[in-house]
Amino acid sequence: MTAPQLSGETRAHLKQWLAEGQHGDMDWMAQTRERRADPLALWGEARSVILLGANYGPSSDPLAALADKSAGAISVYARNRDYHDVIKGRLKTLAGWIVAQSMPGEARVKVFVDTAPVMEKPLAAAAGLGWQGKHTNLVSRDFGSWLFLGSIFTNLALAPDPPERDHCGACRACLDICPTNAFPAPYQLDARRCISYLTIEHKGFIPHQFRAAIGNRIYGCDDCLAVCPWNKFASASREAKLRARDDLAAPALADLAALDEAGFRQLFAGGPIKRVGPARFLRNVLIAIGNSGDPRLAGAARAHLRHADPRVRGMAVWALGRLCSESEFNALAAPAVSQESDRDVQAEWRAALVSATPAPAA
Repeated sequence: MTAPQLSGETRAHLKQWLAEGQHGDMDWMAQTRERRADPLALWGEARSVILLGANYGPSSDPLAALADKSAGAISVYARNRDYHDVIKGRLKTLAGWIVAQSMPGEARVKVFVDTAPVMEKPLAAAAGLGWQGKHTNLVSRDFGSWLFLGSIFTNLALAPDPPERDHCGACRACLDICPTNAFPAPYQLDARRCISYLTIEHKGFIPHQFRAAIGNRIYGCDDCLAVCPWNKFASASREAKLRARDDLAAPALADLAALDEAGFRQLFAGGPIKRVGPARFLRNVLIAIGNSGDPRLAGAARAHLRHADPRVRGMAVWALGRLCSESEFNALAAPAVSQESDRDVQAEWRAALVSATPAPAA
């Protein structure tokens, strides 16, 4: 439990983070800044916030999925049911119990699981669940980095718990492993460089400078979470709906590239991946195909050169530029470039053609 308020340091950090544009194109974060910075602006009646964590620890090392370049690596949290649905039901049950234990009409509650502008991580640290590590995520001495957070706001004045102190010490494991250098400093995240942001939240073409570093990560990234030394105390989740499905542990890129819209929605029904939609997901899969180093996957990319979405066509071009020989790529480019109407996709063709052109003799 904690009070419905954030420290001045937290509010100042949020203001600066937004002012520097480090939230990328997550415009809703700036639009809800006032409520995000002040829980009472979200609900003025609140006198206490109950923070809860749900363990979603994996049963094996999630970084192992990065070794098979012909398969996609999906973030641990997204390999089964959408945690919003799972946890919100539990919170509603607990909130109902709180109301039932109070005098009639005395207790009022509101339940949030990432569905409102609530800064759960600093509130959870204030409530003693853990501390915000150098990767900006909550770390628990009992569960490491694998916690989903939810909150119950109530008008009841409940005794607060003592906050948890920072136990990161001199460790830099989470900062040093980041493939895209998304941490400009400890405890600071530039979302625009974060693979989780790029593959989930970013709606457009993923910038060239990050594509190779993405590797075979097709939805999210667990690197900074997985290397945290505090995970030695973590345990695998006992919640069946949060355990990884076998078919999402290392799905073949060729199979994912072949999904049509109906197949995409069927495979990811009930899970969080469905919210990015088939085109953005296919964009990510094609980047992974381009990073596979396997020319046998070129056919899977070639099949999308006429896709309706320019993001998919563009990443198909990029993948083919990395997998095909110069002669094969030039043969594809000759008819395609003249027929392409999207300027961004045209730029992908030009960039790939330049990179495939041998340097002139000195």
